[in-house]
Amino acid sequence: MLDFISFGSGSSGNCYYLFTETDGLLIDIGVGIRSLRKSFHDYGLDFFSGFKNILITHDHADHIKSVGSLSKKLDIPVWTTAAVHEGIDKNYSVKCKLMKHNRKIIEKNVPFNVGEFHVTPFAVPHDSTDNVGYEISCQGVVFTILTDVGHVTEEMKALIRRTNYLVVEANYDSHMLANGPYHAHLQERIRCGTGHLSNTQCAQLLTENYTENLRHVWLCHLSHENNKPEIAHACVVDTMKSAGIEVGVKVDVEPLRRKLPTGVFHLV
Repeated sequence: MLDFISFGSGSSGNCYYLFTETDGLLIDIGVGIRSLRKSFHDYGLDFFSGFKNILITHDHADHIKSVGSLSKKLDIPVWTTAAVHEGIDKNYSVKCKLMKHNRKIIEKNVPFNVGEFHVTPFAVPHDSTDNVGYEISCQGVVFTILTDVGHVTEEMKALIRRTNYLVVEANYDSHMLANGPYHAHLQERIRCGTGHLSNTQCAQLLTENYTENLRHVWLCHLSHENNKPEIAHACVVDTMKSAGIEVGVKVDVEPLRRKLPTGVFHLV
């Protein structure tokens, strides 16, 4: 059995958990350890042995603020690129820095194995020190995470076409961003090619690259100020249905909650 939980998805903190009966993998640690431990307890999961490795996408605080403390507490290896490791060292939000023996260096497009998981990192454009997404194979299925996406690349399109389960960013609604509280320079930072992916861009990406391999899509990293779950969901689902994709029959689509766990999704 392969299962998935999101413990938080948004600017307040991101953390995702992929696990089997005997192994587990955390992706990003932007939530507090106390909160994470409580969630594990609430779901009947073992916090101290439920995961053996941590993957980090990039070095922004909402993805890494607890990584040093958690890695040290449980003596867990942290896998990411050399540039992201450097960014973690320099980030003031990471109070406890990673111990040397737990710093694992990866390279984009170079696959590696961590326990039961076969992982391939790939480039994702964003205004961080570096940023990667992950294609993770386990028990015959492919799980891919694409967050903090400045713009869509051809590599991403190919990845989606072979993915079964996808976490993908739908950060903002264009109308809400243009008419919201953000100053012009911040709006531009979000819209530019190293910012975030809009609902419309996400919908187009999914619609243009959908195959029947895709079973479930989770919309991640929704903005609190510039998006709403129902708006993101409607935009993506309506666009896909307009292209003849049987959402709710062939593939499920749902937004992840920003500050709360999702519950357990059974993938296989």
